[in-house]
Amino acid sequence: MPTPATVLIVDDEARIRTMLRRYLTQEGFNVLEAGDGDTMRTVLKAETVDVVLMDLMLPGEDGLSLARAIRRDSQVPIIMLTGKGDVIDRVVGLEAGADDYVTKPFHLREVLARIRTVLRRGAGPAPGPAAPPAGAPPAEATAASGAKGEILEFQGWRLDTMKRDLLDPSGRSVALTSGEYDLLRVFAQHPNRVLSRDQLMDLVKGREWAAFDRAIDTQVGRLRKKIEADPANPDLIKTVRGAGYIFATSVTG
Repeated sequence: MPTPATVLIVDDEARIRTMLRRYLTQEGFNVLEAGDGDTMRTVLKAETVDVVLMDLMLPGEDGLSLARAIRRDSQVPIIMLTGKGDVIDRVVGLEAGADDYVTKPFHLREVLARIRTVLRRGAGPAPGPAAPPAGAPPAEATAASGAKGEILEFQGWRLDTMKRDLLDPSGRSVALTSGEYDLLRVFAQHPNRVLSRDQLMDLVKGREWAAFDRAIDTQVGRLRKKIEADPANPDLIKTVRGAGYIFATSVTG
């Protein structure tokens, strides 16, 4: 029997933590709780956590600063809970290192779907079969290319899609969030081809998620900082004005 995934809920409202804990426990997850940043740090040091579900608006340190703190030491998936509808807050959350967000008030099934998705993207354990959202294509149609594993090489870089590992030209491992990895994999599998934002969102996430407005731009910016010699003047991921992006290099693999 597979080990259940562990979800850490970080929210100062006990009512929300209790509601989420009860629901996610029924769905087969191991659930931990924290009401503030200090407790969150204590839990992360003591426990193995597969995904962090964190409120944006916390007393003291807010969710953005906590997400940045987590990203300095870990690539654990982060899903941000926010009561704000402004796209700027969502984009800032992604820039801080979050992999996804859910806007309050939320449906519990939506939270469950987001958790399962980030776990699936990170090859983490997800208990039970996830029911496909309405209108989603069959699982085989949305399965990421590279599930069998392949080595993709470009300009000295080496991307191992089985291990989900990126090595720079010197052989040093470069840490990527699950979103950054998925985006780089798509680019490397479609070199020298202009991809629109809609195409990238379909290839990275599948149609089970709604579009994230400018979230692709945010992920591209984060990825450029990790693989470009000069992120402000990129040589690999180039912007094609009015069309999207192109991975302007040859790829072998």
